[in-house]
Parts: sequence; structure tokens; C-alpha cells
Amino acid sequence: MEVLPAFLKIGEVAQESGLPVKTIRYYEEIGLLAPSVERSATGYRLFQPHVLSRLAFIKRAQNLGLSLAEIKQILAVYDQGDLPCGEVKQHLQEKVSDVTRQIEELTILRSELLALLSGWREQFPEGLSKSTVCPNIQR
Repeated sequence: MEVLPAFLKIGEVAQESGLPVKTIRYYEEIGLLAPSVERSATGYRLFQPHVLSRLAFIKRAQNLGLSLAEIKQILAVYDQGDLPCGEVKQHLQEKVSDVTRQIEELTILRSELLALLSGWREQFPEGLSKSTVCPNIQR
């Protein structure tokens, strides 16, 4: 089993997490990560190793469609000492509703596009208005 150091420099956190240093600084700035109180002798931010699991959670939550604001709410529950699974479930249920609505909207758009393309014309009679850009979508 690998023994992690007491603190990790921000570059090490970036390498281990796969996130850019700039992103880690931003997460710290907006309160997703606890501010690094410790600094190395050369002034680098130092993080406790558990920051890696927190960053992994943030990445996974983002991949599931949660915003940073939603993730911050979830982490606030966690930081109070509670498991935020109920909070996570609520947000994921809302995402399912959002995705379902988007699918319905995209299905309607797809139907409209297919209908438009099925009647597509390449040639048009002379005398079209100069303000007509593409008669196929303006008729």
C-alpha cells in the first residue's frame, strides 16, 4: 500500500487528479476546496491527501451533469459531517427530468428538420424577394 505524504503540492494534486493547476486554484477560490493554509518553503499551496477523493467526487458529479453550484451545496452538507446522499439523489432526479425534457425537445426539433429536408428544393422561380436568404427555411 502506497503511503501518501502529509501534504501535497498543488502540482502533485494536479498530476494525481488529472486536473489543471488553474482548475484546482479556481475550486479553492469558489469554496469547493478548503483553502490551503499550509505553504511550502517556496510558497506552493499544500493540500492534505484527502483532497484527491474530493476532487474525484467533483469530477464525477460534473460528469453526471451537476453544476459547480450544485456540487458546492452537496459538499456543504458533507462538510457539516453528514452524508449528502439524499442531496445527491435529489439533484440527480432533477437532472433526469432535465434530460428527459431535452430529449423531448430534440425529438421535436429532429422531426421539424426531417420534414424541412424532405421538401427541400434546389431550384426556385425567378423573382424571389431580395430579402429572402434561403427559401427552403423561409417559406
